Amino acid sequence: MDWNELQQRLRRGFEAPLPGPEGQLRLSPRPRRGWQPGARPEGCRRGAGLVLVYPSLDGPRTVLTVRDHGLPHHPGQVSLPGGAVEDGESLTEAALREAHEEVGLEPDEVEIVGELSPLHIPVSKFVLHPVVGLAAERPEFHPEEGEVARILEVPLEVLRDPETLGVETREHGDRSVEVPYLEIADERVWGATAMILSEFLTLLGFPPEPPEAPDRG
Repeated sequence: MDWNELQQRLRRGFEAPLPGPEGQLRLSPRPRRGWQPGARPEGCRRGAGLVLVYPSLDGPRTVLTVRDHGLPHHPGQVSLPGGAVEDGESLTEAALREAHEEVGLEPDEVEIVGELSPLHIPVSKFVLHPVVGLAAERPEFHPEEGEVARILEVPLEVLRDPETLGVETREHGDRSVEVPYLEIADERVWGATAMILSEFLTLLGFPPEPPEAPDRG
């Protein structure tokens, strides 16, 4: 998929109804405690995350961050650049501000093309709004010290490769949970980030199909 095809698929995708929870569920932990597909519970804070796509020699890429291991919430996990929406901010303004703070992205380099479906994250009591943007060329990235341990520049061809997908079984108290993930640059992308990327890939016409969980018997 080259840069022109990516833009065409993206714009066509936003002209149609969003994949929504059906797209998110493809890479959702099963069962996902405290989450109802499409629900936006009262009392949750709004967050905004940026799904940025830009061209490279090996095709379009997107950027993810590995959160610093010293952070109190979700340390070491892979996430989109993003964070809480401040008073008076739009979702786009918040997503671009957070991306500037976390990875050094200049807001005027980005063309916003649409928003994916909001996603309730029960553990942090946020409703995350993914904003999709395009950059005409690769930005200069700089990780924010103390917040971002590592920046991942991920080819979309890697995201859509079936070999990237896996699933593991985790024990939570007396329950077993099947957790789909994307294996990227020695990092496992799961949970809310994987669910957002799942809807994004579905919108592009590449719905992920995670394998079955391994038989533990």
